[in-house]
Amino acid sequence: MVHHQTIGETATHLSPEDLAALRESLREQRLFRREQLRRIAAEPGAEDARRCRTPARDAVRARLAASARMVLADVEAALRRIAEGGYGVCGRCRRPLDRELLLIVPQTRYCPPCRRVRETGR
Repeated sequence: MVHHQTIGETATHLSPEDLAALRESLREQRLFRREQLRRIAAEPGAEDARRCRTPARDAVRARLAASARMVLADVEAALRRIAEGGYGVCGRCRRPLDRELLLIVPQTRYCPPCRRVRETGR
């Protein structure tokens, strides 16, 4: 049975249980990404620094940190959308996002067709 819930002005296909599980998943992701960034930023000890620091490793660490910050921003934005009542709809076309997509990638903001348009410009 599909439950319908009105969130703000937007009707979605997410049940209260779905929304609670997605919120919890996003909170767990937020904790994971914050910890990941903390570890990336942690300076190795002086002895380790001499052995392990190379330009290539520094570049990898910088890319990992940038990726983690990007995902963290998406997760925090999704949590804000939940709090403000705009979660579960495409940020471009305003259609409901597929429940299964949200369960896999709860921070997603766009439906697949709109994501393609944003990424390719067509």
